This record gives sequence, structure tokens and C-alpha cells, in this order.
Amino acid sequence: MSLTYMTTAELSGVIKYDQRTIRERLKDSVLIEGVHYIRPFGGRKILYIWERIEADMKTLSANATLGIPMANGGVCHG
Repeated sequence: MSLTYMTTAELSGVIKYDQRTIRERLKDSVLIEGVHYIRPFGGRKILYIWERIEADMKTLSANATLGIPMANGGVCHG
């Protein structure tokens, strides 16, 4: 299986989020190192793995329900 690696700028263009938002809000909270992105050769450069990000985006949006999210991961339906 061939994976598509993207820089922050390339990912920003695809998912329509600002590069700064990706770096400061999504990285390490939603996008996890080793799952959604890697640091090749132990360097500072970050490469995002598009197929894994796309799969998680589809999964999470398909499971979205109306309600109030709870701290333990559940949802209050009113």
C-alpha cells in the first residue's frame, strides 16, 4: 500500500484549514504522531499521512450525533 505524505502547506490546501491552525490546534490533539504524521529521520520536518487523516475524518463525521459531548467521551442527548 502506497501512502501519500504531505507537508503542512499541502494538507492545509486539501482540508481547507490554515497552516497555523493545523500546527497549533490539530497537531497532537486530533492528529497524533506515528498515526497521522511522522518526523522522517528524527528531524523537525513533519509529513502528514493523507490516507489516515482522510479515514479518520470520514469515520468521525459518520459517527457524529446531535447532543452535548461529555468529558468521558459520551454524549448527552438532552
